[in-house]
Amino acid sequence: MEIPTAAEILGLKHDDLEAEKEDDSDDGDGDGDSDGDSDDSGQDAIDIPVNIIHGPWASRADYLRAHYELLREDAIAPLRDAVAAVRETPEMEDGKAASIYDKVRILGYTFSTQGPAARVVFSTARVGKRILWEQSKRLIPGTLVALSPAEDKFEQRCTVAVVAARPLAGVQANPPEVDLLFAQPQMVEIDPLQEWLMVEARTGYFEAYRHTLTALQAMMYEKFPMSEHLVDLHEEVKCPEHVLKNPFMDFSTLSVDFVDGVAVRDVNVLDCFPATPPSNLDQSQLQALERILTKKMAIIQGPPGTGKTHVSVTALQVLLKSRAADDPPIIIASQTNHALDQMLRHIAPFEDNFVRLGGRTLDQEVIKLHTLHELRKLKRMPVFAGGLRGPAQSRLRRLEQKMTTLLDPLHEQAEPFSAETFHSAGLISEAQKKSLDQGHKGWVHAVRSDHPSGSVAAWLGDELVHINHFTRQEDLGLEYEDSDLEFEQIKETEAEAVANDDNFSDCLAGSWRPITERFTARADGGVAPQALKRALCTPNMWDIPSHLRGAVYVSLQASLKKTIRDQFRQDAARYMDAVQDLKIGKWEFDCEILRTSHLIGMTTTGLSKYRALVASLQPKILLVEEAAETLEGQITAGCVDSLEHLILVGDHKQLRGHCAVHELEGEPYNLGISMFERLIINGVEFSTLTCQRRMATEIRKNLMPIYDELHDHESVRNKTPVPGMGALRSFFFTHSWLETQDSNFSRCNETEAEMVVGCFNHLVWNGVQPEQITVLTFYNGQRKLILKKLRLHRNLQGQIFNVKTVDAYQGEENAVVLLSLVRSNHNGDLGFLSIENRRAQRGFYLFGNALQLSQGSQLWWNVVKIMSKEPRRVGICFPVSLTNGATSWVAASADCKCGATGPITNGVNAPTAKPGVNAPTAKPGAHAPATKPGANGPIAKPDANPSAAKPESSQPARTAPAVAHTSVKAWKDFAKKAAAGQLPAPSPRVVKKAIWTGTDEPLLLDLDSPQPGTLPVHWPATTNDHDQHQPKVTLIEDLPNHGGGVARKRWTETVQWNKWIAEDPKPASPPEASLLD
Repeated sequence: MEIPTAAEILGLKHDDLEAEKEDDSDDGDGDGDSDGDSDDSGQDAIDIPVNIIHGPWASRADYLRAHYELLREDAIAPLRDAVAAVRETPEMEDGKAASIYDKVRILGYTFSTQGPAARVVFSTARVGKRILWEQSKRLIPGTLVALSPAEDKFEQRCTVAVVAARPLAGVQANPPEVDLLFAQPQMVEIDPLQEWLMVEARTGYFEAYRHTLTALQAMMYEKFPMSEHLVDLHEEVKCPEHVLKNPFMDFSTLSVDFVDGVAVRDVNVLDCFPATPPSNLDQSQLQALERILTKKMAIIQGPPGTGKTHVSVTALQVLLKSRAADDPPIIIASQTNHALDQMLRHIAPFEDNFVRLGGRTLDQEVIKLHTLHELRKLKRMPVFAGGLRGPAQSRLRRLEQKMTTLLDPLHEQAEPFSAETFHSAGLISEAQKKSLDQGHKGWVHAVRSDHPSGSVAAWLGDELVHINHFTRQEDLGLEYEDSDLEFEQIKETEAEAVANDDNFSDCLAGSWRPITERFTARADGGVAPQALKRALCTPNMWDIPSHLRGAVYVSLQASLKKTIRDQFRQDAARYMDAVQDLKIGKWEFDCEILRTSHLIGMTTTGLSKYRALVASLQPKILLVEEAAETLEGQITAGCVDSLEHLILVGDHKQLRGHCAVHELEGEPYNLGISMFERLIINGVEFSTLTCQRRMATEIRKNLMPIYDELHDHESVRNKTPVPGMGALRSFFFTHSWLETQDSNFSRCNETEAEMVVGCFNHLVWNGVQPEQITVLTFYNGQRKLILKKLRLHRNLQGQIFNVKTVDAYQGEENAVVLLSLVRSNHNGDLGFLSIENRRAQRGFYLFGNALQLSQGSQLWWNVVKIMSKEPRRVGICFPVSLTNGATSWVAASADCKCGATGPITNGVNAPTAKPGVNAPTAKPGAHAPATKPGANGPIAKPDANPSAAKPESSQPARTAPAVAHTSVKAWKDFAKKAAAGQLPAPSPRVVKKAIWTGTDEPLLLDLDSPQPGTLPVHWPATTNDHDQHQPKVTLIEDLPNHGGGVARKRWTETVQWNKWIAEDPKPASPPEASLLD
């Protein structure tokens, strides 16, 4: 069963919970429930297998079982941990692990094609803020939740459910409402008086795993194509069976008539594959194309900008052009709906006969017309002999009527449960029923407008209690919590939870049956069970003493609801069987539509979700885009029996797949290692694209630590410089501003966000269009913060901004990318930042703590080292080009802010050369002699090209407000860290740092000291009288001399560079400040 049981959520060894045993037991307390005997002694240590990434698996069963267990743990662990936290502290507020909703009650049932869904009302008081539901991930469809009676608080009872629908009108109501599908029919509840506590995990999304888990279970009993490579790791890859049978393919789509003298419409790809690429492919792309067409397991690594999508589309052109009339459709899958639509848009110009499976597409012009929902409208549904659709619909109608009737006692209740209702349920005898009816007729009652007039109400008298269980919303007057995602991102996630391909809607379709219970009775808790039992057996109900009648009614009330619930559960099980048959019946018709198509696209989640439908088409070819970002189990689920040809396209050196449980991503479990990466690690043959067509050369060089063989296509060598940035196409602005967390526990950095917004504003004022700039960050909290600040900026009102997380930006590109790295803390924690990003064409500018990144990641160390080379592009001052062509140094966000007077200029208050400090230029231990500026160039000085820095727009130059200056304290802090040896890669030698300033830009030098020790760097307060912004200082630093004593290195503007002067180690004059103090 893919949905976890209550025992799994509670972390118990055995499924001995009340929810699964109460059918067979009644503890006699009058509520019909078993209290269970589970306690903490039932806790079981979780045995999690590992994903073996080095070497083959022992067997196919071990491979499938391990990935099933790992994915299952990733799917349910967040909720299990959230429940454990609530169980330990029942009154806790919303926190990092759990969203908690109390005062949960059932309002009724919707009989939908997903199943009987309970609509519940709940309170958000524990959130402490108002929820902006349009942009909140709370309770989106497909989310797993756990419920426990309010009085139990997960001590012994737990019920698991999945959110079926979250209508916006429902969650915005007062109080909010949501629809739930109970995990199993035996978990269904119907008591409208029962108050529940509901818990949702803040991380993870169950729907993304659910269908993959089901598929992996099924594969244990099926043929497993590709297992020789996926399980046994055979390095040599053979030709697909369908190509061996017919190796002749049509290359006419490549826009040439002949390739190497061979007619392109009849190329034998096994004997004479073209050796010379056509004009639209480079040599590495041609080699990748050959692998795709001739290898049954084709792995194509495409670094950024190398055209991996272009190669995929070209391969599909050839395959589609060469297909036989009776060939099954080709299947393509992508990690996201956005990437899938992008791929299908590339395919649409040359192949019109394609179908998109899945809940939702944003492409209304091209892709929507090819969705299964739209194609159904064009074809009349036939009647299949022996088909399941008609019988299933009939069964659902009958069961719906039966279950609706079963709930009648709880529908629009104007009286307490009647004597007839109790008698029909077998809870009272015929004699007891008659006694109630006759006794009522013999009494004369004062009619009260607020009191029911039925026989049971008369019998209860003053023991009758009217119930008002309205859940009042308690968030009035509170501020809104931070939003999770943009509206479209929420819809993208919700789309994966749609049960079928009907037009996307946030409402659950089906007949609605409200239930309520307005009456109960006073029950004396001191009534002995024996006395209650005798009273229940009394033939004449009027003979029961008045003080016992309330307890008798409450007992009958609980027994009646248990009887209704038990029958409702049995019918719910039959209903779910009919739902499954209806799904298969619809697929019978869908199969007829899909069978005639040439290509079918879906997400990798859909690959599992529609696996049975896909398998019925007997496809031979599966192409997976973004394969390196997809968890292995999702691709494994796509290996249906008929598969002969698996094509994986991606780049394992960019983003990996994400896990809800971070501990599962790395060692020892390795769930974050994709199938793509694992096969490459183990030597399975693959092709790499090597020629990039996206980034300017300077930006591409930043990626050398990752892609050392990547080279530029001639088309990128003359890209237009970024206006306002001179000729500098990339820069790493480094700082030590500390990060924080937002209310959703996502990382953010307020000051860094202001700096990014200031840079954005500067670019716009210099002629860059806002739509040409993309702001990226690894953290949603920072994304929201930057977006908010951009929208509030007075110079940017009314603009549309591209501010996205790195995950949401896959497959896209833009002229300028600003990357906000956020992380800066005292612990050196990098979080997600072990990955370098890459999506810029003309400009790529980073904002973050370069020192911390260099300490914590060898990758970032290498990147910073490359950016520190000529031209130096790392520093605490951001170089910008002024409107007159001069250069200014920006050290804080205030420097980038435009006042009413416009962008940065070299006005009276804006110095043309601001002092700054730059990142280390050498790895610890490496020799980096001091050099004169000009030999290697001052750090972060842009190339001298004033004309390139002028704005593209015709905006007149304006005067900016005063520009803030870099503080000496900022220099001191940076120098302290550098001198303390807080750099990666241990070395037996101690690297010291010195800062020199003069009339030119600042320079940070690496000095190699042969012995450990303190390096005094003294800064006398000597300045030039006529320009207070250009300090002329004498820098003195003392170093141990190889010949004994101390050699003093003194730099001034008038002294020859690198001149070693033997002096007494004591300074000639006492310094006023020390950078290392």
